[in-house]
Amino acid sequence: MNRLFKQAAFALLATFGLGNVAQAENLRVMTSGGFTAAYKVLGPTFAQASGNTLDTVLGPSMGKAPEAIPNRLARGEKADVVIMVGYALDELIRQGKVDPASRVELADSRIGLVVRAGAHKPDISTVEGLKKTLLDAKSVAYSDSASGVYIENQLFKRLGIEDQLKPKATMVPKIPVGTVVASGDYQLGFQQVSELLPVPGVSFVAKLPEAVQSVTRFAAGIPVDAQHPTQAKALLQYLASPAVQAQVQATGLDSVSR
Repeated sequence: MNRLFKQAAFALLATFGLGNVAQAENLRVMTSGGFTAAYKVLGPTFAQASGNTLDTVLGPSMGKAPEAIPNRLARGEKADVVIMVGYALDELIRQGKVDPASRVELADSRIGLVVRAGAHKPDISTVEGLKKTLLDAKSVAYSDSASGVYIENQLFKRLGIEDQLKPKATMVPKIPVGTVVASGDYQLGFQQVSELLPVPGVSFVAKLPEAVQSVTRFAAGIPVDAQHPTQAKALLQYLASPAVQAQVQATGLDSVSR
């Protein structure tokens, strides 16, 4: 880990009064896919600098899967921090499960495309190029998260190719889309960039053109029954701080304008 980055993290956490291991607590964090790569980079530094430990569980921001963060909370699982799609977090706030004053904006996530490593990279820099790429493809995969819902319900329609894509486009549940492209099961894979980049065996092509892009805001909050709200607040301030934005951007996310 970059030494200057680590020094900055220690100094930042000291301003929160959390540079002392005597204050150490075990924080339970629930995080969804889009911010996970950034969290995996930043979390260990927070833990080392603050003395806290992070007990992390992964799950989607929405949906019927038992691992989904709203479903975990609904059945009584406890958390100090939830990191998820912004509008899904807003729903938890509306339900009275997350403190509205704790909401922190973390990053924006855009949708990108991967092909199998070594395969030809198509040109999707324009809307017409994207449309041609989709029509020429033998098979297309996309996720069951917010990005995939947009692709299935809006993107194909906006491009006017919904009927042509139905026989060859598939929503892939639970697993990273890049894995089914790396295995050769699908030719093209679409998902949020931050979830595509960590997958081995694929080559990143590009983000969707801005004219047809869908930007997903990731945010975080503290459940109303959190056991360690002070430490949780420090973690959220750290994840959103200017000092860590280079690391956030390196995972494929875009910083939020503040």
